[in-house]
Amino acid sequence: MTEIIILIAIGALFLPQYGLYWRLRRRRWLHLRQAVDDALAHLHQFQHDGRQASVESLSNTLGISTKHTLTLVDRMAQLDLVVMTGQGMRLTAEGHRWALQIIRAHRLFERYLADETSVPREEIHARAHQLEHTVTEAQVDKMDADMGHPTFDPQGDPIPNAAGDMKEIESQKLVDWPDGKPAQIVHIEDEPPEVYAQIIAEDLHPGMTITIMDMSPVRVVIGTPDAEHVLAPVVAANISVREAPTDRIEPADVPLTTLKHGEAGRVVGLSPACQGLTRRRFLDLGLTPGARIERVMQSAFSDPTAYRVRNTLIALRREQSDMVRIERATGTEGSERAGPPALSAQADGIERTGPPAQHEQNEREIGA
Repeated sequence: MTEIIILIAIGALFLPQYGLYWRLRRRRWLHLRQAVDDALAHLHQFQHDGRQASVESLSNTLGISTKHTLTLVDRMAQLDLVVMTGQGMRLTAEGHRWALQIIRAHRLFERYLADETSVPREEIHARAHQLEHTVTEAQVDKMDADMGHPTFDPQGDPIPNAAGDMKEIESQKLVDWPDGKPAQIVHIEDEPPEVYAQIIAEDLHPGMTITIMDMSPVRVVIGTPDAEHVLAPVVAANISVREAPTDRIEPADVPLTTLKHGEAGRVVGLSPACQGLTRRRFLDLGLTPGARIERVMQSAFSDPTAYRVRNTLIALRREQSDMVRIERATGTEGSERAGPPALSAQADGIERTGPPAQHEQNEREIGA
């Protein structure tokens, strides 16, 4: 009996991949890999911006002591990822390649979380940062292919391809854009989180066409097809824009919630803010461009509201209806009547699917 207990204890401690020893070793390995990954991403960003990274800047970014930063830099130098110069640190060719793979994994995970899950926008960056350290290059390649090789993440940052190439879009800060000239949002900075949360709260997103209506040292007022938004200049500075292409200016459509009882319209599209499972669910319900939709019923408590689309009744809450863009039907088109509905469906109760299956451990050894 004693021997059996000893064997069980040994198994619990040293069972490959699952024993306590291997779990602690993997945790230590991942912790060190995360430090290296984050350091390389920091150095890449500084070089991209034309700034010189230093031990102090790296220490502040990683939130570790100078002593630990020097140890980390020494480890990266041994791996031929960085070199020290009289001006500071710079990436080697291998370090640059590795940094681009980190950026690629991070932005692909952000794209996945935005399109395929119901993770709130303000949490996507942090979730992607956790996941980016857990995949191999081969797994990133497969994820890229499975997603159809997306070129931009939800904030508008370009996603590098397998060769390390990525698109560059000319833009300028919103606070530097002239009043009255239509602009298209091309990028929203997701750090610091407090500022990003304010932008999300205003429902601003890349691809949106906006116009500066008023600007002062204390506020920036911008207009969109639906509303006016008031931002502090420090918040507006985190938004980058370019001239709105004439063929991309948003049509004069309205939210589905503007339909009155008995009125009908045609679906123009879904708001860019409608992402993930909600967007997929809407498309499954038939809310695709050109579909005729009619408001037919409202609950006793005003929410949700029933609409007929493709000979089916669906129930949408107000905040869901606001994400469906329509143009009003005119003439006989508005008075068309479909046959009795085949079935009813609700957009409520959308469930979140999990993130990709747990990825295998990166086989590249950078640990002790």
